Amino acid sequence: MARTKVVVDPITRIEGHLRIEVQEENGRIADSWASATQFRGIEIIMQGRDPRDAWAFTQRICGVCTVVHAVASLRAVEDALDIHIPPNANTIRNLVHGMQFIQDHVIHFYHLHALDWVDVVSALSADPAGTAAIAKQLSPWPRNSETYFSEVQQRVAKFVESGQLGIFTNGYWGHPAYKLPPEVNLLAVAHYLDALDWQRDVIRLHTIFGGKNPHPNFLVGGMASAINLSDTQTINAESITKIRDMIAKARQYVEQVYFTDLVAIAGFYKDWAAIGGGVPNYLACGEFPETDVRDLSSLYFPRGIVLDRDLSTVHEYDESKVREYVAHSWYEYEGGEDVGLHPYEGETTPSYLGPKTPWEYLQDQDRYTWMKAPRYDGRPMEVGPLARMLVAYASGHEDVVALVNEVLGRLQVGPEALFSTLGRTAARGIETVLIARRMEKWMEDLVTRIKGGDVSTFSGENWDPSSWPSSAQGYGYCDAPRGALGHWVQIQDGKISRYQCVVPSTWNCSPRDPEGQRGPYEEALVSNHPLVDPQRPIEILRTIHSFDPCIACGVHVLDANGDLVTEVRVQ
Repeated sequence: MARTKVVVDPITRIEGHLRIEVQEENGRIADSWASATQFRGIEIIMQGRDPRDAWAFTQRICGVCTVVHAVASLRAVEDALDIHIPPNANTIRNLVHGMQFIQDHVIHFYHLHALDWVDVVSALSADPAGTAAIAKQLSPWPRNSETYFSEVQQRVAKFVESGQLGIFTNGYWGHPAYKLPPEVNLLAVAHYLDALDWQRDVIRLHTIFGGKNPHPNFLVGGMASAINLSDTQTINAESITKIRDMIAKARQYVEQVYFTDLVAIAGFYKDWAAIGGGVPNYLACGEFPETDVRDLSSLYFPRGIVLDRDLSTVHEYDESKVREYVAHSWYEYEGGEDVGLHPYEGETTPSYLGPKTPWEYLQDQDRYTWMKAPRYDGRPMEVGPLARMLVAYASGHEDVVALVNEVLGRLQVGPEALFSTLGRTAARGIETVLIARRMEKWMEDLVTRIKGGDVSTFSGENWDPSSWPSSAQGYGYCDAPRGALGHWVQIQDGKISRYQCVVPSTWNCSPRDPEGQRGPYEEALVSNHPLVDPQRPIEILRTIHSFDPCIACGVHVLDANGDLVTEVRVQ
C-alpha cells in the first residue's frame, strides 16, 4: 500500500522549533516522527557555578515557561544543601507559580490551540445577536453583548478586506474539519482578543512578589519579598489588596470565559474523544505543597503514576527510576547508544548525525532529533495536565473528581474519553479552574500568618558555603503547566559539578528508545488518527498542540561565544 510522506516544519503556535513527519495511508496516519531541531546546552553552562545562582540561569531556559525552571532549581539546591524555607515563602511561590499556570493555560487555549478548532473567517458571516444570545446562555460574563460582538466582527472584516490577516494569517480557513457554527466562531474570536488584555493584567502578581515578569526574582532559602504592611517599599496592605483583585479577576475570567468556551467548543468535537490517545502511561510528580515542600502529603495535586490507563491503581512515583536514552538522538553516551542514564549520571554530549539539508526526510535517518528519550522504569510516559488530572482523579482527589465528572456529564462521555486529544485539552481547563479557586485559599493563608505577626520570607539556614559538605546532590521536582519537570544538581567543593534537566517536552516529544517505543507525540499521531488533506494537516496540529509543546525547554540554545551553531535555509 502506497504511503504519502507529510512534513510539517515548523509546527507554529508553539515555543521553539518542532518538525513533525508522518506517513499517511488512506486518510489515516500510519507512522510518525517528532524532531526538535535545536541543540540543548544549558546544562553544560551550569557547571562550575555557584548553586545559589542556578535558578537565575535555568529560568532563562524559556521565556514562556518562566518561573517553573526557577522553582525546580531552587528545590534541587535546597534539597542538596538541606535548606528549609519559611511557610510564607512556600505560599508566595505557590501564588507566583499558580498565576503562571492560569495565564499560561488561558494563553495556550486561545492563542496557541483554539484556532485549530475555530474558523476565524467563518465568524464574518455570524449574526452578532445570535452570538450574544449563545454567550449569555453560557455565562454571565459582562462583555457578552451584541454591540461588542458586532465591533469584533467589524475588526476581523477589516483584516480580511485588507488582505492582511495579521495574527490570523496562514490558517486553514474553510477546512472541512471545522465544525463550529459562525456564531460560536465569532464568540471564540472575541474572547481570543479579550484574553490578550486580561493576561497582561493578572500576571502583574509576579511583579509584586518577584519584581518583574517574565523571570521574576527568587531566592535560595525563600523569596526576596519583604513584608511590612505599613512600608510602601515592601509587600504592604495596598499590595495585598491589588493581589486579591488580580486573583479575583483571574478566577472570574477562567470560570466565565475560558472554561465555558472550552466546554462549549468541545461539544462540537466529541469525535476527538477517541483520537490521539498516545501512550497509555501517565506521570505526575505533584505540585503546590501547602506546608513544607518535602511533605508530599500536602501537595494539592498529588504525585503518582497511572499505567496502561488503569484508573483503579495509582503507583508511587520514584525519581530513581528515570532514565534518558539517546539511541535515536543527536547525542552520544560514553557507555554506548543503548545505555540509559539517570540524570545524576547524565551526559550532554552533542553528536549531530542527521541530514545535511533541511528538506531531507528525518524518518529515513536512524537519529532524528535533539531531544533525548526519557523513560520511567523503561516506559514512555505522558506528562502534563492530563497526567495530573488522571493521577488526582484516580487518587480520589475531591475537587478533581467533582469537576471531571461534571465535564464528562456535560459532554455526555465516559472517563475513557479522557485518553485523547480532546481529553488532554479538557484536562487543562479543569485544572485551571481548580488552581484559580485555590489561589484564594493560598492568599488568605498568607494574610492570616501576616496578621498573626509572621512576616518571614527567608531562612539563612545553610546559606554560608562554609557550612556545606564537600559534595552534595539534590533533586528538584516541579509539575509545570506542561508537565513533570525535574532538575538534578550535584555540588562539589561549593560549585556545581553536574546539572541535568528532564523537562515536560523531553518526556512528550521524545523519540523512539532502543526498544523501538515511540514517544507520546509520535504515539498520539498513530492512535486512530485522521489526516484528510495532507496539504492542510490541521489534524496534526490539533493533537500536537493539545500537548502545548515547549521545545525551547528541551533543546535550549546558548553559545556563550556568540558563534554560529547551525544554519537553516528555508525554500
